Amino acid sequence: MSYLSLATIHLASVAPCFLIGAWLLARPKGTSMHKLLGRIYAVLILFTALVTLAMPAEVGPRLLNHFGFIHFFSFLVLTGVPLAIRGIRRGDINAHRGNMIGVYIGGILIAGSFTLMPGRMLHEWLFG
Repeated sequence: MSYLSLATIHLASVAPCFLIGAWLLARPKGTSMHKLLGRIYAVLILFTALVTLAMPAEVGPRLLNHFGFIHFFSFLVLTGVPLAIRGIRRGDINAHRGNMIGVYIGGILIAGSFTLMPGRMLHEWLFG
């Protein structure tokens, strides 16, 4: 699969994560809607993180000629979501909250900010 195809899939899956995650953070917790959207969010953000692992780093140094600094956030998501799920299943709301906030801030807000930097594909798509 081409880098452009992966980038398109990634953008199509992370955009709803941004919106759903913001809604989940802003709205009351523990409701049936929170649980439903939380499950959808978890599946989407995990899928998004897996897609990014297939995308080689285009900016900066690379490890194994593939992984760049931005891939750290993919691993953050791939560990943070299962830890959040484990936390909520054990009744540890603080662990759940902390991991999900970390996933949203790191995996979406910070990583997303990096994608808007000059030299990155999304920057070129949005700003020419």
